[in-house]
Amino acid sequence: MDHPINPRLRPADALRTPRFSGVRTFMRLPHLESARGVDLAIVGVPFDTGASFRVGARFGPAAIRAASVLLKPYAFEQGVDIFSRRGAADLGDVAVVPGYIEESFGRITEGLSAVLNEGAVPFVLGGDHSILLPELRAVARRHGPVGLLQFDSHTDTWDEFFGQKYNHGTVVRRAIEEELIRPDRSIQVGIRGSLYAPADVDDARALGLDVAPMMDARRLGLPALGRRIRDRLSDGPAFLSFDIDFIDPAYAPGTGTPQVGGPASWEALALLQECSGLRFVACDVVEVIPAYDPSEITALAAAQVVHECLALVAGRAPENNVK
Repeated sequence: MDHPINPRLRPADALRTPRFSGVRTFMRLPHLESARGVDLAIVGVPFDTGASFRVGARFGPAAIRAASVLLKPYAFEQGVDIFSRRGAADLGDVAVVPGYIEESFGRITEGLSAVLNEGAVPFVLGGDHSILLPELRAVARRHGPVGLLQFDSHTDTWDEFFGQKYNHGTVVRRAIEEELIRPDRSIQVGIRGSLYAPADVDDARALGLDVAPMMDARRLGLPALGRRIRDRLSDGPAFLSFDIDFIDPAYAPGTGTPQVGGPASWEALALLQECSGLRFVACDVVEVIPAYDPSEITALAAAQVVHECLALVAGRAPENNVK
């Protein structure tokens, strides 16, 4: 460890207080107002004004937190005891402005900048995928342009939607235009399904992104795809963005634009585990809509994705960590 871990910055002990008790924070971590002294910071962004079909992802952070009480500190497959290595806290939600996308973007950027300036790694609970743009604005302030690892069934590289430049289908193009990410260090994994035209994927590649469609990923296999991801992102700072519609709707139905033909939840988790060693300076999980989530299986999958991301960051050797 590069500093002693404050014993307050750990989840509540489930052997002392039942999991169904207490105020809902992610994994029952302490709720703090500042990231000072915190390594891993959970931040909710309950915003869904950028959605184009189903809405309700504003309720995603609360659902993910509620499902997360089932999680335990040790990431078995990665072999990482997360909170023995890094202190963590839940910082609550950014105060967005429902219905006003650019005003909300400003608040999201400022909120995450405060977290990053304290040296913490933010783990954002969305919210629709439009929040990726203000997240990247905050990250680029701190780290410069970063590599993007995007697990998604859509490229999100449209130029506009209904004449609007800002929504969840345009954020990656906007991020490239604003030089917030480095396309040569970025990869989109899981793209699939029906398109308006070949340009929906061709444009992403023309922008410099590596695109691994779902069928290509299946042909490659998880280890080979993991190597492709690691080679692409190398050892520089990177942002991991996980749209829950990356997972097949049989396993994660509670989302805004579900797309069949995706991986099972175990495959998605195994692919995350293949990303060990990469230098993630921020992560998000987006597009969870509780209203379409029977038995809370989507929220549980999203919570487990966050857990894997926490382990990816905590598992890096201290001398190589983002701090």
